[in-house]
Amino acid sequence: MAYSVAIAGASGNVGGELLRLVAAHPQLELKTVTASSMVGEKVASLHPNVAKYADVVFTENTAENLQGHDVVFLALPHSKSAEVAAWLSEECLVLDCGADFRLESATDWQRFYGGEHAGTWTYGMPELLIQDGHKQRELLKNSKRIAVPGCNVTAITLGLAPALAAHLVEVDDLVSVLTVGTSGAGRGATEKLFEEEPSGSAYAYQVGGIHRHTPEIEQNLSKSAGELIQISFTPVLASLERGILSVNTAKLVAGVSIDQIRAAYEIAYSDEQFLELLPVGEFPKTSTIIGENKATIGLAIDEHANRLVSVCAIDNLVKGTGGAAIQSMNIALGLPEAAGLTDISLVQNGSK
Repeated sequence: MAYSVAIAGASGNVGGELLRLVAAHPQLELKTVTASSMVGEKVASLHPNVAKYADVVFTENTAENLQGHDVVFLALPHSKSAEVAAWLSEECLVLDCGADFRLESATDWQRFYGGEHAGTWTYGMPELLIQDGHKQRELLKNSKRIAVPGCNVTAITLGLAPALAAHLVEVDDLVSVLTVGTSGAGRGATEKLFEEEPSGSAYAYQVGGIHRHTPEIEQNLSKSAGELIQISFTPVLASLERGILSVNTAKLVAGVSIDQIRAAYEIAYSDEQFLELLPVGEFPKTSTIIGENKATIGLAIDEHANRLVSVCAIDNLVKGTGGAAIQSMNIALGLPEAAGLTDISLVQNGSK
């Protein structure tokens, strides 16, 4: 069976990645792509790497154009997704790649985003550990409304959740510093970086606990830990196009060894196709996962500071957004979870 697909907001980075992934999926048939300022232009004018859809024309983002599809991906600015989602029927599977439906707390939404909280959809991170011994995957089956996680959130959550779920680290001293590519940092931070230094530079942004992904990270990790956690999270924009390298640290519970840590991660992730735990002494780098729906994790113990160090690398546009959307869609539709997500590396096919 082929599922008809629309992508709302297909002119941006996330929309372009969704086009690439939909083109690779054997059971998806693209019918509609919408945009705002690019209406009437062909996909090739913005996304020349997606040859399959080169002649598809961007249409206006309206209810009439988006209705009647089996699956609709929303690649829209924050607060816009809720408006567009209201146009779509309950039978349609809708996946929001923005933030509108990720948070469970209206207070957190108002503090970090402002305005009215639109509600909460099923969270699209299948591998998320929940303290009762389950994973988020079970909640995605047959869901019709899915909130795709934030990219920074994914790198931090996957890097720290097993240690918290196994109660091997303290919940009140979590620190994450992320190196983020330009496609994941947002327009404001990227413009500031390149105004000051055209290349070869790095820039810390949203410093001091104000990044909008903070409550989403805490929401996830609190579910893994079974109690409320707090995290200090600082993103650093670097002059690379895509990828996130997340260096996450946490204070160890007294007496915990690296063997215990590795055992917890192996138990949590050994059956996960898109998560790779690296051998002892090896740590991930972003260049190896560009274009892939994959997270790689390396672990160490800083004995001097009595801290776990968990390093996680993802492609922010794939495992961090578009790939997570496809993976969650597969589960919701009852398709093989890996459908359309193998052999998609940009490095391998030469379109990096």
